[in-house]
Amino acid sequence: MRSALRERDPDEGLAAAHERRAARRWFAGLVLIVVAAVCLGVVASLKAPYVIEEPGPTFDVLADTTVGGQHVPLISIPGEETYPTTGSLRMLTVYATSPGEPPTWLDVVQAFLDPQDAVLPEERVYPPGITQEENADEAALDMQNSQREAVAAALGELGYQLDATVDVHSLTEDSASEGVLQPGDRLVSINGVALTSADQLRKEIQANGVGEPATLVIERGGAQQTVQVTPKAASASDSTAVLGIYVEAGYAFPFDVKIQLENVGGPSAGMMFALGVYDKLTDGSLTGGQDVAGTGTIDANGEVGPIGGIRQKMWGAVEAGAKYFLAPTDDCEEVVGHVPSGLTVTAVSTLDDALHALDVISTGGDVASLPACS
Repeated sequence: MRSALRERDPDEGLAAAHERRAARRWFAGLVLIVVAAVCLGVVASLKAPYVIEEPGPTFDVLADTTVGGQHVPLISIPGEETYPTTGSLRMLTVYATSPGEPPTWLDVVQAFLDPQDAVLPEERVYPPGITQEENADEAALDMQNSQREAVAAALGELGYQLDATVDVHSLTEDSASEGVLQPGDRLVSINGVALTSADQLRKEIQANGVGEPATLVIERGGAQQTVQVTPKAASASDSTAVLGIYVEAGYAFPFDVKIQLENVGGPSAGMMFALGVYDKLTDGSLTGGQDVAGTGTIDANGEVGPIGGIRQKMWGAVEAGAKYFLAPTDDCEEVVGHVPSGLTVTAVSTLDDALHALDVISTGGDVASLPACS
């Protein structure tokens, strides 16, 4: 049988060759996309040397909280006459990832795109050489000190005269005070300035600076002596001057004030604690039923100091339903341009400033007349 033969069309062969090349290119492109996706996925899942900060829980200092599974007043003053309160005075927290569970690069990218989050180098939040346990201990001590300072500020505002002490609690590793100071030492003055609070000590250390000896008068074993300590920088990336000590403030309070809060550290709730104590000890409501949030350290003299993570705290205030926010004046640079919609921010430098702002808010006054960050 004879087969029927047909000569191939040259154009048909050329088209087939084009199709084969196109198919190869498509397959190669697909392989590259898959490889790139795999590589991107691997890189995205790698741990990043950063800390992500985001809004944490808020606590109304006028209300109850949970401690050890029990509902208890966040602030209670047993044995003293207290008055009903209305509205809320919210202290704010920031959640930060820990070195033990660092974020991935994908987490970091997402945080950069989220206005509620902040991305910071790990060493800025957790200085090298300080363990997580030491960091937690310092935060817990800061919280205890802030509570004492807050009570002292509130009682001082009410006219009580208080004797204050600043004592060395412990030394940090590689402390600038090693061999000079020791736990139990009472710090009487620094560079001729009498010390009445831990916050005042921090301010004077910063005024002294790194590398220059600071002259301290201390009390040890019932006798005073003069010593010198040269402050160091907190870390290679943080030029804050430190003596390398943890201190605790002490006051002879006329009655007991209990502040109970679980798993929260740091000094930034001081101002709100002071306002809460003041509100409970005075007739009438500081807030007038309004929801007010705020942040800031405080010392016994009522001076309000700066804190970290204020952008995250403003977002936390909004999520908690607060309409007004009291911010430390020293943090205004971080506030400007980052205020969430619907939140009115007032700048305060002292407890008196905060009380005045609350008076305007509670009475329906002109909030726009209050100091603002600009």
